[in-house]
Amino acid sequence: MDVEIVGRVLSTLPADDDHPYRTGPWRPQTTEFRADDLTVVQGEVPTDLDGVYLRNTENPVHPALRNYHPFDGDGMVHVVGFRGGEAFYRNRFVRTDGLLAEAEAGGPLWAGLAERPAIAKRDDGWGARGRMKDASSTDVVVHNGTALTTFYQCGDLYRLDPRTAETLGKATWGGDFPFDWGVSAHPKADDRTGELLFFNYGTQAPYMHYGVVDADDKLVHYVDVELPGPRLPHDMAYTENYAILNDCPLFWDPELIGQGHYAARFHPELPTRIGVIPRRGGPESIRWFEAESTYVLHWVNAYEDGEEIVLDGFFQGDPEPADNGMGNKWERAFRFLALDRMQSRLHRWRLNLRTGLVREEQLSDTVTEFGMMNGGYAGRDYRYAYAATGKPAWFLFDGLVRHDLKTGTEERISFGEGVYGSETAMAPRVGSTAEDDGYLVTLTTDMRADASYCLVFDAARLSDGPVCTLQLPERISSGTHSTWASGDSLPGWATSDDPATAVGL
Repeated sequence: MDVEIVGRVLSTLPADDDHPYRTGPWRPQTTEFRADDLTVVQGEVPTDLDGVYLRNTENPVHPALRNYHPFDGDGMVHVVGFRGGEAFYRNRFVRTDGLLAEAEAGGPLWAGLAERPAIAKRDDGWGARGRMKDASSTDVVVHNGTALTTFYQCGDLYRLDPRTAETLGKATWGGDFPFDWGVSAHPKADDRTGELLFFNYGTQAPYMHYGVVDADDKLVHYVDVELPGPRLPHDMAYTENYAILNDCPLFWDPELIGQGHYAARFHPELPTRIGVIPRRGGPESIRWFEAESTYVLHWVNAYEDGEEIVLDGFFQGDPEPADNGMGNKWERAFRFLALDRMQSRLHRWRLNLRTGLVREEQLSDTVTEFGMMNGGYAGRDYRYAYAATGKPAWFLFDGLVRHDLKTGTEERISFGEGVYGSETAMAPRVGSTAEDDGYLVTLTTDMRADASYCLVFDAARLSDGPVCTLQLPERISSGTHSTWASGDSLPGWATSDDPATAVGL
């Protein structure tokens, strides 16, 4: 492995830090690397694996003003690129306005997710509630050949080179970017149309907007979506003809908002509302469907089946887990992040466009979340979903499940004791002809070896274990969302002698 240190940041985190989401598997990095010819620990790099795996990570540089929440950490993007049977690695901080301002100040300036906005040292900021730092550390998608990073509660979209992870600035969409509202955590890039679908939300009416950016990176559609009040939608889905939005009954307590507190409460007496809008439809064209009360953090996919829309996501059996007195103070404080406490399971909603009725069914008894699938089947009928299992009581991924949605069977693998993975992307094999003809790619944090690895699995044979294990130059922080971009979607990838360059952007 050919390794070069290309950057470092100065951290002010305490040397005796005891916060579990800034230490242990979540210990942040301060070093940025360029690593070529990654060391193959086991197996061989498949020659028909071509493209880049990108993962975003909450990687805090400074302590919180008072109470740190793991979603507050600064964004760092990890890239593992594959071409010609070789692999390279890059990691870079997302150079957000907030990161740069706090670097100059030498400490935190904005209130985090678990803090009151009033304690922020600055009056400006980002987020649906305001006075937060846009850490851009939640998701990463690739649109029009450029990677875009997002923020948990709406913010700017930062543009990154998908091969080097270098920050290229913010998305502007020809000057039409809604900087006053931002973009939510999970915009959707439709590779078939070249469009980027998104929504945002806030504390002022109409409380939500929905928009479309075309293949030329221009905002071509942006409409109001009226909600009953401030809500906390996190994700969306789409089909060939529709966008799917949601109004789940877990949201900020309206009375507390007036007092400057932003505490989310679950309202089981209210239904889950699912909004269906034509992809270029106006506000009057949205239809709301009522379903069983829950909260859905992430959807997997949606598609049209005759007069029905089929929507798959993770139904939370307990969106607001009570403090049962079990575990230490940290386990109790962050019980809202543990998959086993939320009881999240793969679920299917069938929305009948003719009758307006909803049919629901649980697709699995297994507690999973953070589902991925073959991106070529997004918005279409599909068969396989790949989801993470969680370490009990903690926000850590300890294994992977392959859900077969046609047969109802599952294939599982555990990463092993003390090993934690990332959201696992599906990378279709070059020239693939079937939905599961490809590879699953993830990054792991191995506490036993104090090291990190990139694991590559055969998507059709998960239980066989990795076909390839690659060592990274440093143990990385545990992280969440990821994406895959094929080489043929990246400008200059195939013609450049060195694929890990910015040629073509």
